[in-house]
Amino acid sequence: MKTIKEINEKIRKGDAVIVRADEMPEIFEENPKRATREIDIVTTGTFGVMCSSGAFLNFGHSNPPIKMQKAWLNEVEAYTGIAAVDVYIGATQPSIDRGLEYGGGHVIEDLVSGKEIELNATAHGSDCYPRKKVQTTITIDDLNQAVMFNPRSCYQKYNAAMNSTNTLLHTYMGTLLPDGRNINFAGTGEINPLVNDPERETIGVGTNIFLCGAQGIVTGEGTQNSPSTCFANISTKGNLKEMSDRFIAGASITGYGASLFVGIGIPIPILNERIAEKTAIRNENLTTNILDYGIQQRDRPIIEEVTYAELFSGKIRINEKKVKTSPLSSLNKSIEIMDTLNEWIHEKEFYLSEPVQALPNDSTVKPMKLLKSVYRVGEIMVKKVITANLKDSIETVSSILVRKEIDQVPIVDKEDRLVGIVTSWDITKAVAENKKKLKEIMTTRLITSSEWEYIDTVTRKFEKYKINSTPVVDDKNRLIGIITMSDIIRNRVEKPKKGGANTE
Repeated sequence: MKTIKEINEKIRKGDAVIVRADEMPEIFEENPKRATREIDIVTTGTFGVMCSSGAFLNFGHSNPPIKMQKAWLNEVEAYTGIAAVDVYIGATQPSIDRGLEYGGGHVIEDLVSGKEIELNATAHGSDCYPRKKVQTTITIDDLNQAVMFNPRSCYQKYNAAMNSTNTLLHTYMGTLLPDGRNINFAGTGEINPLVNDPERETIGVGTNIFLCGAQGIVTGEGTQNSPSTCFANISTKGNLKEMSDRFIAGASITGYGASLFVGIGIPIPILNERIAEKTAIRNENLTTNILDYGIQQRDRPIIEEVTYAELFSGKIRINEKKVKTSPLSSLNKSIEIMDTLNEWIHEKEFYLSEPVQALPNDSTVKPMKLLKSVYRVGEIMVKKVITANLKDSIETVSSILVRKEIDQVPIVDKEDRLVGIVTSWDITKAVAENKKKLKEIMTTRLITSSEWEYIDTVTRKFEKYKINSTPVVDDKNRLIGIITMSDIIRNRVEKPKKGGANTE
């Protein structure tokens, strides 16, 4: 048994023995008792996108004074409802002029990098704050305080993402190719801080940490903290003025928006053999689930459980097919964080701290309470669909379009599987180009929907692909209905929820 006080004394004397989390498994397995006795600290690290990040900034008072009602930094709106000249800028807030390409995360990186930032602010004016407008430029040195505060960061682990649909998806887990052609995953596996102390025996309120190149602290549990499902996380705080742009970076995730890469390192003191054993975990023994991000609902289906060793291998076999895996976190940066933390401790610039309060292990994550729920496709789709088959002539399909006063006809095979769609425009082109067979003119790369999807998801498809309807198919691609924008408009009012709470 050791104490943090004893380890800090060894740091002061220059006698502390420190190893990285990726080195500990081999050391522990060789001799557990010796490893516990001789190793004092295991450094851990992670560097990845942490959307729930931001910074409190104080600009100082202008002359005459202003109480900001609205404020923008490089055209990114910051929250002003905390004081006259204080704001909180969130990492995911988008720019007014650059949209999803630039946001709060980039502003934070630019400040840390020493760049000049344009500040615009407006106010209603009052007797004590008469000024109504400010337009100026600032750097981080012009600020009185610049405090990074991340309400949710450093997850214990993350689910991996895959896309079973036939359409390309842009998500916070990156771009997911159709038909399950890639897997994206986050986290650093065996070197992740909370993986090495899963029960947070040494990590609590007040724990000293490495935060983006500066010393920070753990301020408490993070939002949506869920230890019981191995998805624990922490909230963190640090001085933005002391941080380094080597360990912080604005991110622009295609189709999703702005965010922030955050570097966190936590030293785990080896107080006993139980803690030593936890830090000896390997990627081979660390599992997570691949979820189907093609299913737009809170509880996505699990495609498969895998280990981080499999994810880091670059390919995983799913349904007899090798699928490429891609990490969203940087192992190289995470290793640099661990090594930097090691240097700080050896140079007596960083000491361990006793948590002043333990983090909760019984937190639960509840869904949002809703008074009304949203319709699913199966509740409002048209089930009797007018179709044609590949043996029909172009003239037959043209006659169906005219007679039924519709704009498109799904083409099915003899087992009602959807194989294509023919529109009135396709017919017009066929006449102009003298084509005779449906196969030559029908569209085969189709945007479809499923009966369990919410109509909000379908509306998104309509907007994304500039269409006004989709066929509805089952899991065997058999046509079971069709849904149009008109169907959605007619049922746009949310349906009442029994009991007044959302239990979906």
